[in-house]
Amino acid sequence: MTTNFLVLVVLAATTICFSPVAIAQNYLGNLSANPYAPRAAPQPPGTYNNPYGNSSNSPGLYNSQGEFRGNLNANKYDPDSVSNPYGRYGSQYSPESINNPYGAGSPYNQDSPTNPYGNGLRIYGR
Repeated sequence: MTTNFLVLVVLAATTICFSPVAIAQNYLGNLSANPYAPRAAPQPPGTYNNPYGNSSNSPGLYNSQGEFRGNLNANKYDPDSVSNPYGRYGSQYSPESINNPYGAGSPYNQDSPTNPYGNGLRIYGR
């Protein structure tokens, strides 16, 4: 019985340590068009629209599988920003971008912030 408990503890610790979302520090809410999904908590002014934001000082977006979907800031030069029109997470042509209506931003995608019935993307502060 104690061996099974020990195995469960080790598995839980391993899952938490190697989970991509475990890197992010605190859950702030969801970015979603769904009126019933949990909203992001109020943040200090300039948190989301920071023109100088980067990976160390901007909240990050994650889908339900824990995959990173970009930094939530207004810096169009940050390579990981959802506001960078040429970046992986901001381009309207990138399949990983919330700005692509046929990719991660599709209104039919369960994790999309534009899906009025979906969960949206989770926002984690750093």
